[in-house]
Amino acid sequence: MTSTQTKTLIIGAGPGGLAVAGRLAKLGEPFEVIEMASEVGAAWVAHYDRLHLHTAKDLSALPHMAFPQDYPLYVPKSQLVSYMRNYAAHFGICPHFGEQAVSVKNVGSKWLTTTALGTVFESDNVVVGTGFNRVPVVPKWPGMDLFEGALQHSRDYKNGAAFAGKRVLVVGMGNTGAELALDLHEHGAVPFISARGPVNVVLRDFLGKPTQYTAVRLQRYPTWVSDMVSTVLQKIMVGDLSKYGLQRPRMAPSKQLRELGKTPVIDLGTVDLIKKGAVGILPGIKAFNAHSVVFTDGHERDFDAVVLATGYQSKVAEFVDDMSQVLNHLGEPKAPVIPERSGLYFIGFGAYAGGILRSIHMNSKQIVEHLLERQTH
Repeated sequence: MTSTQTKTLIIGAGPGGLAVAGRLAKLGEPFEVIEMASEVGAAWVAHYDRLHLHTAKDLSALPHMAFPQDYPLYVPKSQLVSYMRNYAAHFGICPHFGEQAVSVKNVGSKWLTTTALGTVFESDNVVVGTGFNRVPVVPKWPGMDLFEGALQHSRDYKNGAAFAGKRVLVVGMGNTGAELALDLHEHGAVPFISARGPVNVVLRDFLGKPTQYTAVRLQRYPTWVSDMVSTVLQKIMVGDLSKYGLQRPRMAPSKQLRELGKTPVIDLGTVDLIKKGAVGILPGIKAFNAHSVVFTDGHERDFDAVVLATGYQSKVAEFVDDMSQVLNHLGEPKAPVIPERSGLYFIGFGAYAGGILRSIHMNSKQIVEHLLERQTH
């Protein structure tokens, strides 16, 4: 067993961990970064090929380093990964790769973090940057084990090339599910989406500009104004999709994000395919058979493959000790700075208008300012 001491330990070398590390490096403050994978931004490397940021590059950069000017407005994952690697090199961020945190405990005035390899890091501060997409959610339905077609979580989906000519059910009408249906269609598959409940959908661009800009501006106003405007804009952008099988929630997109932590679907073209009948909308799932799926409305359809776009959970309580004062009603860290747990911070969690990368930029500043203030007291 080896032991390392540092002022600040950052867990995770994704955008959140890199943002905090970059700020500390800029200030000349000591830190260490551990990462369970073998490279920075590993979760982004693993995502499906078609993925681009849904947020504009000017509101998505990490601290102290803008995206290159020749990058497009919506950065593709390959360029985002290159950017993160260049960011780490620029700020001298050298993570300890292959080190997965399995225990984070507060002992006296210190934090002790133990990894799966037995390494112990002693630090004054711990910044948890493992993010939302840590543990895939895989629901279980009756007969699921009997299904003889291809069945995978969206984490393992790369592109639709292998599904050409096949009937594919995408389970979940979130941002991932909507885009995978689009990708499947573009690769010649016949996609359907199982949406078990109402869904808020907004266009990525409206009147030639990113909808993200509008969402950020609306934050300046009272919540009732934001809710009213976002509802009106959604109706103008998307219209009524109920005749296609997709209901709209009574809750405004902004309120849904604020209270339920649920991001509206940022549409990249799936809505047009739904209206054209190229992507079918089906209700929730009741059961599986060998070659078919039975839905909650009693109908049964044959499918060659099923892709579970059923999301993820952060499950930070699996490795961070005593989370009783840390988690919100959704089971996620309630804030970047936790006053009740001195020296414990979280980055890359929570739903924010304007996108996760914009929130990482802002919250990393808050975290670094707070931990530096702790050092002076």
